[in-house]
Amino acid sequence: MKKKRVFNTIPTKLTENQFNEFVLPHLKKGDRGPDKKVSFYKLFNYILMLMHTGCQWYNLPIEKTESNKPEIHYTRVFKSFKYWLHHGCFDKIFESSVLRLATNKMLDLSVIHGDGTSTCAKKGVII
Repeated sequence: MKKKRVFNTIPTKLTENQFNEFVLPHLKKGDRGPDKKVSFYKLFNYILMLMHTGCQWYNLPIEKTESNKPEIHYTRVFKSFKYWLHHGCFDKIFESSVLRLATNKMLDLSVIHGDGTSTCAKKGVII
């Protein structure tokens, strides 16, 4: 019998339960300053949307409040992204997801392809 190929897509939005279980434990919270007006869940989903669509930060479709103003300015989403990137939060999320897949025997190494940056070569000669 022919094996059916399954194509998984990158998520463009997480549910709040998925976010709380897989992402929130790895996000660094600021030590100082006032509480956030928008939850980390919404901020992270805005970042996922931006990564999926490839739009510019200022074109990010941010929800409006009752007074017809954006609930958060796009620069705040960008600053949160840079903060989490600087503190290695996205690396931790990736590492924990790979570890979870490997632990549950769901990681298929036969479909992982390198992009050539890990090829051992010096001046075109394979070592």
